[in-house]
Amino acid sequence: MSSELERERAYVATLYARLDDLKADARVRLQSTRREAVGGNHQSRSERDAFARLYEDTITQLGAVDERLAFGRLELERPDETGSAHRYIGRVGLRDRDHHPILLDWRVPGASAFYQATAATPMGVRARRHLTLSGRTVTRLEDEVFDPDLLDRDDVQLQGEGALMAALTAQRTGRMTDIVATIQAEQDAIIRSELDGVLVVQGGPGTGKTAVALHRAAYLLYSHRDRLRGSGVLIVGPSRSFLRYIEQVLPSLGESGVVLSSLGGLYPDLETQVDDAPDVAALKGSAEMAELIKRAVRSRQVRPAAPTTIDVNGERLVVQPDLVGEAMRRAQERGKQHNLGRVTFNKAALSALTRLLVSQMREHGTTVDESDEAVLREDIRQSHDVRVLLNTAWMPLSAEKLVEDLFARPNWLASLTPRWTPEQRALLQRPRGSQFTISDVPLLDEAAELLGEFQAGVDPDKLARKQQRKRDIENAERAIENMGVEGMVSAEQIAGGFAERAASMTTAERAAGDRTWAFGHVVVDEAQELSPMQWRLLSRRCPLRSFTVVGDIAQASSPAAASSWDRALQGLLGRRRGSSVAGTTAPWRLEELTVNYRTPSQIVEHAERLAVENGLTITPSRSVRSSEWPVREIAVPALAGSGDGRGGAGRDALVAAAVEAVASDRGVDAEGTLAVITPQHLVDDLVAGLDPLFPGQVAPGTASLTRPISVLSPATSKGLEFDSVVLVDPEGVRTGAARGAASLYVAMTRPTQRLTVVG
Repeated sequence: MSSELERERAYVATLYARLDDLKADARVRLQSTRREAVGGNHQSRSERDAFARLYEDTITQLGAVDERLAFGRLELERPDETGSAHRYIGRVGLRDRDHHPILLDWRVPGASAFYQATAATPMGVRARRHLTLSGRTVTRLEDEVFDPDLLDRDDVQLQGEGALMAALTAQRTGRMTDIVATIQAEQDAIIRSELDGVLVVQGGPGTGKTAVALHRAAYLLYSHRDRLRGSGVLIVGPSRSFLRYIEQVLPSLGESGVVLSSLGGLYPDLETQVDDAPDVAALKGSAEMAELIKRAVRSRQVRPAAPTTIDVNGERLVVQPDLVGEAMRRAQERGKQHNLGRVTFNKAALSALTRLLVSQMREHGTTVDESDEAVLREDIRQSHDVRVLLNTAWMPLSAEKLVEDLFARPNWLASLTPRWTPEQRALLQRPRGSQFTISDVPLLDEAAELLGEFQAGVDPDKLARKQQRKRDIENAERAIENMGVEGMVSAEQIAGGFAERAASMTTAERAAGDRTWAFGHVVVDEAQELSPMQWRLLSRRCPLRSFTVVGDIAQASSPAAASSWDRALQGLLGRRRGSSVAGTTAPWRLEELTVNYRTPSQIVEHAERLAVENGLTITPSRSVRSSEWPVREIAVPALAGSGDGRGGAGRDALVAAAVEAVASDRGVDAEGTLAVITPQHLVDDLVAGLDPLFPGQVAPGTASLTRPISVLSPATSKGLEFDSVVLVDPEGVRTGAARGAASLYVAMTRPTQRLTVVG
């Protein structure tokens, strides 16, 4: 076996040597491109910058796949076209200097057998070998044999499912790692599923839904590069901490051209993690808010109730409501967005006012010819009274102002919601200047869709370029002054360089700042939490409706979440019903993951039993392993009679018991990651209690993933995993929200090794 290990080490060393050669070549080409003199020709500069960006991306990609570059080998029944009976599988594809393949990208069809071959269906493969690397050195081999004739060979090392089990039991680091070396057959089939349509991946906790979604994104970007290169892929997660947890996975798979966004970051120039109280969030997330926003926009187009007298250079005109109403009707018939329709309204109104003024002047004996009419039209356009009249009838609006006014003006809200109760309206009321919340994001997007570009009549791209050019020149002027190089270079020259850099931005960089960008594919994780309004927003981000929707209905804990995928997807697909389960042509198809790879069997059984007792409909899963630690339950007698533990001795006893439980768990494993999951009102107390014992190791909320010990609410812990979890006040979690049972289920299924319940 030692000779076989040495042979594999030698082969992998050649792969790394080739990788280094390619990186070095890309660096040389990049340096040469940057030194290239292209003069003042803008097209030549753009081409140079495009090549430079290509080499930069290549260097980044090759650097990101350095760890565990190769992880598998297939022994084929017959040699392939190159004459080799071995096919090596890795993170990227490599060819030698003669262009012969020496490493297959895991996403190509020829690599699928590494994940799908079995003894019953060998797919032309005699054996599958897993390579375990430490740094760049192969440390272990593990063979799965499909051809019995190989069992007697000395170079075969049988290990069962050692590679998978080693990955599952490895300590967590606070960052998600890829599973490219251990993708299982049911996962691989989903990853390689067709691009078009809506694919729903349903699975209980620990079944690898998130990993499958990320690997599917990498696979689609590779397999459909022509289609997705220009449009990109959007990945939506429940929180910023979740995005931080997964952000390293796609680069490690050789892909960086994606946009990652939380639900609070789906509106340009806004990134919020603040959400409303559950009843407020439920109302804002309901589909009826779309109609409310629509009525609010339409209500800002107001026909005057009575005649209005205006002054145009001393000529007093009485403007009848019908004149404004007719101009408004003509604009509304065009069906344009509010701010764009206002341009049509203004033109029609100015024409009508010009005709009225000309008629009145002629009645007064003034001669007016066609050349005079153009001057009179300009006089009308510049008249203060006319501007007031037209703005009052059809005011230009930003989405931010519309939503802010809607919540800050109770009388206006009441006029728009005659069938609402006073209690419903009160839920939305708040003063101007209040921070926008996660639930406000889809409302802002809905308003922006109906309003259109705020600067009416101005090309948005042209306006953006003009504003950016102004900022670039100002920045360049300050740089010249600070560096003391006045007279040697102009601000305009430096700003030109800025413009070239902006033009060379990647698809992902451009898409991230453009609300109207149409993505080629959208991946939604923890999708069971989305409200109808959030689904409406995402439907606008991908008009082709190419989605990978990942989640577990049993874990739905947000107040606006749906109780089934049919209901959840109505906001995305309309009211068409059905799935692939029904065996009919359907707007979406369903795949289920049933094997729990993360959570030990004793924790799964405990969590699923409590879920069923609390009325949750779950997807039962089969855990592939158990751990040596049973679920530990610690009762806190002082909590008796103290409700949810919010006050007095009960709260102190609960915190003290939790601190002791953490100390006990760190005695078992002081290096792994540990999460203390608790109702939000206990987070600060627990951090204060733990910090003296574990200085520098404890952090709350979204900052926690950089520390060994995290203190999180159930909502913040969603989608994450830890070596150990101490769940504090489970009853407080269960009763603290309308869907508290789902939150409890989420919290209990985060650990990969140990669970302690304190309460």
